[in-house]
Amino acid sequence: MKDMLKSFAALLISIVVVHLFYIGYVRPEAAQLIEFAVSQGQTAPRDIAVIIKDYEQEICFILMLWGCYLILSAYRNILKTKYLFSVDLIKDAHLQPEDTDAKHNLDVNAIIHRLDTEIPADCMQSPLVRTLRSSLWRYSSTNNVQNLSDAIESNLEALAVKQDSENTMIRYLIWAIPSIGFIGTVRGIGQALSQADKALAGDISGMTDSLGIAFNSTLVALLISIFLMFLFHQLQRLQDSQIVDTQDYCDKFLLRRIR
Repeated sequence: MKDMLKSFAALLISIVVVHLFYIGYVRPEAAQLIEFAVSQGQTAPRDIAVIIKDYEQEICFILMLWGCYLILSAYRNILKTKYLFSVDLIKDAHLQPEDTDAKHNLDVNAIIHRLDTEIPADCMQSPLVRTLRSSLWRYSSTNNVQNLSDAIESNLEALAVKQDSENTMIRYLIWAIPSIGFIGTVRGIGQALSQADKALAGDISGMTDSLGIAFNSTLVALLISIFLMFLFHQLQRLQDSQIVDTQDYCDKFLLRRIR
């Protein structure tokens, strides 16, 4: 619920910031450039303010900022706990005799207590700590290494599913931005066709302006989509690395010791 409120607040901030930028700079600058070009008998210049002045581009920039927030928040959640993979969270675990053959078993309750008390509060929900706690609880109740291994695998599968579901909104934004650009294309072409009679009469300025709306909206939307897709692929790489690192950590610091 807290993350949802933060995401909604980020969307509102993106709307306010982009709209203020548009009404304060982009649209006045674009209007001035177009007016000057018309007075000189020229077509609208290919200035950045003219290219991004329409409503479709404004919506695309709003969604871009929101998508960047979602992606960077996921980056932060992964990177702030990455140092845990270099720390032995179950170090100095006490070994107790299990039977007359002098087999030994990790003092599981002591390890779980250490995880509950020594791990910083903002790291308790990290995938590594949650996987260790869940697996150790399973082992403490069954005293079976296979059950421990199965618990690790099930936790990693659940982590992959959770990450995939959390990425749903980012995927939607990456799909929605080009779609909004195509809406601008359809709108611009429709306006251009409605002025075909003027073009046949020799006045093509209205048609060229409308076609400019069509092509500019698609151009901006595709560029933003490419940028967000790059950030998203980097996020997926980090998420995949987190799952692999969690598996390697459990193998190195937990399974090998118990075996």
